[in-house]
Amino acid sequence: MDAQVQHTRIKWDCDIQLYFEKDVDIMYPTYTMPHDLKQETLSRVQPWVQYGLYEAQKTSFPHAMTEVAAIAYLMGKGYDPRLARQMVESWEVDEMFYPR
Repeated sequence: MDAQVQHTRIKWDCDIQLYFEKDVDIMYPTYTMPHDLKQETLSRVQPWVQYGLYEAQKTSFPHAMTEVAAIAYLMGKGYDPRLARQMVESWEVDEMFYPR
C-alpha cells in the first residue's frame, strides 16, 4: 500500500469515527461501544422478533421478516414503534406487500 494514502477522518456526534481511504474507496468504521448497547438493542428488538414469529405462523417467513424489517427501519428513522407497525400494516393488501 502506498505510504502517501491520505485519510480523512469524520467524527459523528455519536462517537462513531469513519476513515475513508481515498485511493481505494474503502470505509473503515471504528467506534467505542457503550457497555449496555448489546442489552439495550436485544431488549428493544425482542418484542418485534416475537411479533415476527407470530406473524409468520399466519402468513410466511419472508412476509413476516419483511414486515418486521420495515417496522425496525421506520423505528430507526425515529417513528414511534406503534405508529411504525400501523404504517407497515397499512401497506399490506390481503397479507401481501405490492409494489407501487
